Amino acid sequence: MSEPAPSGPPHPAELRLDEIMRRVACGDKEAFTVLYDAVVDTVFGIVLKVVRDRAQSEEVAQEVMIDLWRRAPRYDPEKGSVHAWASMIAHRRAVDRVRSAEAAANRDRDHAVRDLQRPYDDVAERAETRLQSQQVRRCMKQLTELQRQAVTLAYYQGLTYREVAETLRTPLPTVKTRMRDGLIRLRDCMGVTA
Repeated sequence: MSEPAPSGPPHPAELRLDEIMRRVACGDKEAFTVLYDAVVDTVFGIVLKVVRDRAQSEEVAQEVMIDLWRRAPRYDPEKGSVHAWASMIAHRRAVDRVRSAEAAANRDRDHAVRDLQRPYDDVAERAETRLQSQQVRRCMKQLTELQRQAVTLAYYQGLTYREVAETLRTPLPTVKTRMRDGLIRLRDCMGVTA
């Protein structure tokens, strides 16, 4: 049976998968089993082409299937078929895994190179850290009160933009702007080049 033209009616199997997705969105585990069987081979194939390591591909494919379960309520048949949606999620996850692995390898390589370049000097390290801390404190004093509060909450307490906005009872766009401006001022004050 040939695929219908994009402007034609959806393939009957896709209509069935659309219904299966609606049931999965309602938490139907049996429907998820049907969905799993229908798309897992496609998901695994896409992931394997990108990741190229069978064990990691199996892991990523399982993450994608869990993602499909969790994100089922957000599936919109008007935007594409279930297979297309699952394929998109699989590709994104696979690319994320490759990028993450590459970043980790680069970090490890950079750390190894740095360790080989200079021996660790505890006294010098502590002195440098103290000088940097003094410079940060001096530069923080040059920020406006809202900038200083926002940067402190985000970077020293680990709050998100939204949490900073809620804590300061300030609109989110204002917090984002103040933090951006504050970080630019800090960068300039500390002599950091972008």
